[in-house]
Amino acid sequence: MTHIVQADYLVVGAGAMGMAFADALIDHADAHVALVDRRHAAGGHWLDAYPFARLHQASAFYGVASTLLGDSRVQQHGPEAGLHERADVSEICAYYAHIVTDRMVGSGKVEFFNNCEYVAERQIVSHISGRRFEVPPTCRIVDARYLAPDIPSVTPPHFGVEDGVRVVPVNNLAHIVDAPSQYVIVGSGKTATDACIWLLAHGVDEAAICWVRPRDPWMLNRAVVQPDPAVFLGMAADTMEAAAAATSLEDLFLRLEDAGVMLRIDPSVTPTMAKTPTLAHWELEKLRTIEHVVRLGHIRLVERGRIILNEGSVPIARDALVVHCAASGLRYPPTTPIWGPKEITLQPIRAGFPCFGAALAGYVEATRDDDMEKNRLCPPTPYPNTLASWAKMQVLGTRAAMSFGSEPDIKAWADSVALNPSRVPPEDGRSAQVNDALGRLKTHVPRGLDRLVELI
Repeated sequence: MTHIVQADYLVVGAGAMGMAFADALIDHADAHVALVDRRHAAGGHWLDAYPFARLHQASAFYGVASTLLGDSRVQQHGPEAGLHERADVSEICAYYAHIVTDRMVGSGKVEFFNNCEYVAERQIVSHISGRRFEVPPTCRIVDARYLAPDIPSVTPPHFGVEDGVRVVPVNNLAHIVDAPSQYVIVGSGKTATDACIWLLAHGVDEAAICWVRPRDPWMLNRAVVQPDPAVFLGMAADTMEAAAAATSLEDLFLRLEDAGVMLRIDPSVTPTMAKTPTLAHWELEKLRTIEHVVRLGHIRLVERGRIILNEGSVPIARDALVVHCAASGLRYPPTTPIWGPKEITLQPIRAGFPCFGAALAGYVEATRDDDMEKNRLCPPTPYPNTLASWAKMQVLGTRAAMSFGSEPDIKAWADSVALNPSRVPPEDGRSAQVNDALGRLKTHVPRGLDRLVELI
């Protein structure tokens, strides 16, 4: 027997983007939402994250528009004193549990189908009971899984492993009971840097860490990606100023490094990877103590005492623990119009910051009727991977911000939402530093955008 669910929207995926969209939608429209997720709770990949995971951005930029994650606290102690708080995995999961239960289901506008699978044809099937549910033909389908990340705990390593070799996902680091003589960290991105920092913080000697880094990454200086308009808008102005003067993509990133926007772990290596998570200077200093870095491409096979890579092989300790941090993380499907003929496909709208993009899509869906107009106002932007795709994200994201920012009500809403890193205070409440950043943006954006297009 199939049970009919009377819903105006079926949001598939209760991760960050699905939650942000549903939250903004029910805040601005009289709509009933069916929220479905295959996991047991809301929170998406955070439910499978390694236990020492923490947001790489300020908490204020994450979550849903109606409810601040954390309390916008500026850290007073420790290596990040002066920077805004960053929630850890337990805080994030607790936050989403509160949002789905009290904010959404409690509103009477949302029905949450956890442990359920969307099987297309407007049907939902429970993993637990096998019951089937169906939404009516008038219900809009919202795909919040299009950019769902691949993470190590649920993604097997993409290399062979000889019998007897210990290879574990990064999640298992926190459960090690017999310390090996060597840790081999596999991966180039944020997860790998987190693993290295965690090991060093727990007394592992830097000489006991072998870091297999197929590509070196550019990372954003966390100090300039803060929920302070003067800081963030100043960083945006620095970016456009550097772009306007750049002679190549490599030169652009070197100029951004000189401006304090970008960081690289090894100053002697020019990175080719630009997913650009944030990194603090204290983390950078610790990562630079690890000298055993392997740059021979991706691993093909791990044997006892040796790893074989695309461009050679290196010896490792026979009892080495190989830590898998090499899932792709962000995914890179082609951008597609958010409002399509069959479904709404959530994607970032301004450069990065997916929670803001999904919340913006929810607000626009609630306040506009024509899908063509919605797509004009909110064109999607891709996640970056390479230097060129990072530059493309900047171009598309800036154009999108100009588009949705041209609508007075959207601009007023966006400037009131903590998720929006580029929100601008009211004119009578702006500091001299904010006015200076806005003036510099006005000066450098036209030439900066033109130059980025040329460099791409």
